[in-house]
Amino acid sequence: MADDWKNEETQALFDAILSLRDRDEAGRFFRDLLTLNELRDLTLRWNVARLLDAGLHYAEISDRTGASTATITRIASWLNHGEGGYRLLLDRLRASGTLPYPTAGVDR
Repeated sequence: MADDWKNEETQALFDAILSLRDRDEAGRFFRDLLTLNELRDLTLRWNVARLLDAGLHYAEISDRTGASTATITRIASWLNHGEGGYRLLLDRLRASGTLPYPTAGVDR
């Protein structure tokens, strides 16, 4: 059951995402695909993951992002024990020098 999300439909979605050429195309596709609330939720999760990676405390992340500590805890769980996707991208973007943290003044 844990892998029931891995099917032809999700693979087709991932293939479509991988075919996007730039940030503008990604923005256009995701705006069509998602409601504004869904897009905001995804953005919030990525911001929280970056702040967790920067070593901020849950309360500080909650203050900066408005995310509940329950949401932050869930994201931390996936960051540390999930499929490895958060860690893969955080490490890859850091190695390429393109990992921006969502707020200024965060020391790593």
